[in-house]
Amino acid sequence: MAKGTSSRSKQRRYALRILFEVDINESSVAEVLEAKRDAGEDKVPGEFTVDLVSGVQKHRVEIDRVISRYSEDWDLARMPGVDRNILRMSLCELLFMDDVPPGATINEAVELAKAFSTSDSGKFINGVLGRINRDLEAGKLLYPSQNPPNQQENEKNAP
Repeated sequence: MAKGTSSRSKQRRYALRILFEVDINESSVAEVLEAKRDAGEDKVPGEFTVDLVSGVQKHRVEIDRVISRYSEDWDLARMPGVDRNILRMSLCELLFMDDVPPGATINEAVELAKAFSTSDSGKFINGVLGRINRDLEAGKLLYPSQNPPNQQENEKNAP
């Protein structure tokens, strides 16, 4: 880790590793953690890591819908796995964790993308999260759990 890396930054990195392995191997969080223990990794996830991973798992359908809506010209399944999971983690923070400032979330996501993904990933992540955050701040983004009940019903019945 870089000198001065915050505890939350380290926990985001660990959460990304877990979520990436869950996604790529189509396994459960418990299976990933057990495999890490079996491989000699004794690291116990911190509270923030647990909150991120469990939040992404709990809200994954909603999070993936928002990503799909805002990632122009990118099918979620064809997106690089690291980018997909950085976006999932970041959206969990933006949508469901009030104690994390949006700017910090976006900056951390861009840094993770630069460190672990393609050369264009930082720009891509920044663009997607920036659009989402602008709409959130303007009250324009209603993710599924925020839709009024009749709007959810209308969406189900739409052709």
